Amino acid sequence: MASTSTIGPMPSKTADLEETWAYLSEGVDLIMNRLETGLSFPDYTNLYTTSCESLEEIALLRYYAAQWDRYTTGANFLNRLFTYLNRYWVKRERDEGKKTVYPVYTLALSQWKEVFFKQVQKEDRKLTTAVLRLITQQRNGESIDQGLVKKVVDSFVSLGLDNADLNKECLDVYKEHFEVPFLQATEEYYKKESESFLAANSVSDYLKKVEDRLKEEEDRVERYLHTKTRKELIAKCDDVLIRQHSELMWESFQSLLDFDKDEDLQRMYALLARIPEGLEPLRKKFELHVKTAGLSAISKLLEAGETTGDVDPKAYVDALLEVHRKNSETVVRSFKSEAGFAASLDKACREFVNRNAATGTSSTKSPELIAKHADMLLRKSNKMAEEEDLEGALNRVVRIFFLPTPTSSEVCRKMILFKYLEDKDVFQTFYSTKLSKRLIHGVSASDESEASMISKLKEACGFEYTNKLQRMFTDMSLSKDLTDSFKERMAQNHDDMDITFSIMVLGTNFWPLNPPAHEFVIPIEILSTYDRFQKYYQTKHSGRKLTWLWNYSKNELRTNYLNQKYILMTSSYQMAAIETLLEKEYIERVDGSKDTFAYVA
Repeated sequence: MASTSTIGPMPSKTADLEETWAYLSEGVDLIMNRLETGLSFPDYTNLYTTSCESLEEIALLRYYAAQWDRYTTGANFLNRLFTYLNRYWVKRERDEGKKTVYPVYTLALSQWKEVFFKQVQKEDRKLTTAVLRLITQQRNGESIDQGLVKKVVDSFVSLGLDNADLNKECLDVYKEHFEVPFLQATEEYYKKESESFLAANSVSDYLKKVEDRLKEEEDRVERYLHTKTRKELIAKCDDVLIRQHSELMWESFQSLLDFDKDEDLQRMYALLARIPEGLEPLRKKFELHVKTAGLSAISKLLEAGETTGDVDPKAYVDALLEVHRKNSETVVRSFKSEAGFAASLDKACREFVNRNAATGTSSTKSPELIAKHADMLLRKSNKMAEEEDLEGALNRVVRIFFLPTPTSSEVCRKMILFKYLEDKDVFQTFYSTKLSKRLIHGVSASDESEASMISKLKEACGFEYTNKLQRMFTDMSLSKDLTDSFKERMAQNHDDMDITFSIMVLGTNFWPLNPPAHEFVIPIEILSTYDRFQKYYQTKHSGRKLTWLWNYSKNELRTNYLNQKYILMTSSYQMAAIETLLEKEYIERVDGSKDTFAYVA
């Protein structure tokens, strides 16, 4: 299809100024006068302003947006037409300091603002009012033309002009004619809504309402507001919807804790975290809540039949752990493991673990009970060793000081109660005493469990704290080697012993053991073995002195003078007493009946 030009032919390169301008002016006239309406630009703007004055609300916005599209389209055509002018003459003039000289498109926007925009806005800010009315309708749940709002708001942004740097975004017009009144309208709207909503609904319902409103405002920024409005808008919403009603939220916090309203706790935490000092009152209330729960748990334990003088260690530890478990889950689930709430939990647990109805005024009772519980777990007689993971049970007794990691869920639970003991040295004293008895009497559930427990304590308190405990294990290993070596020496010397003998040589500085308070007369049946080992040990460790702990020794006696064989498990003192009685019986029988009795120690 052939096209017909609506303007004259392009002038030649040698044409004079008058001929060239005549061609350009005819093109400008076509763009500005005959593109749609056929009106001259002055007449067009006058008619446009007059038309806007007679329009209201949505009709005004639609008319404004349509004419803005038409005008900016024409301005773009002109800007391209005068590219050479913009690139050289305008640039030169501005470089020389003439900041009122603009490129054609910028000049067109400037004229729009001065001739039309300000005329429409000077009375009641009709454009702004219309846009805000639409936004209010949307907040009330009505559907609006968001594209229309965006087009009008974007025009406010485009009309900003920085004379010093035309390429720099300037939001002066946007802020003055939209953002400031928009934020004011937002404050008024949500202040009225929040007060009326709380008067008719619960705090839990209000938390949900605020959560939804904040999401709506975030979405509003994305859809048709300038991104730099987001910070001011959200700050305004936080102030009106949260800060101004924070005291009411704080007051209802205890009720949410008491009834385990996890979802509401999560919402309250998330909302109050948005304002300065919003969480601090919650942390204090949570600390008191945990402390009260811990003290109450121990009091109920005693009321159920226990006394402060004889508390079951397992029941005591289980009660403490249950309070910690429940509230620790609350910190993780409802408070996102926030450091302040974790600190409140720790502070409360430290208080009720060390001072409760079971401990009274004693500072050693809690460490003692926890050490006793650990002793029960680590003994062979412990049913838990068969019924569930002993390692997990030990982890629940004590907890290390580093935070949980996704790849070490079991390590996260270590040293729960041990962490809160204020006097860990007291725990060490009780624990080492129990450990020594388990090792001496051979009643440990397993060496692996004992080593695991010491490893946990070492990780928490360092090498020095567990040094003595570790040396106790070392002594047990060396004692086994020493016993084997002694038996080999006796076999080499043909000193056959008619007694099965084993020895434990324990370092005085590492074992919490006390020698007997009185002398012990060694029965003649074991005297020779005693002398042999004394001599053997001195040959290996000259200068060392052995202190025999007869009060910790144990013996097995087997009867041979009856048809039925018996093995008697005795202490050294019991063994000596039995030997004395047997010796007396043997003498009496010989004198009286001349019978011969065989005796085996």
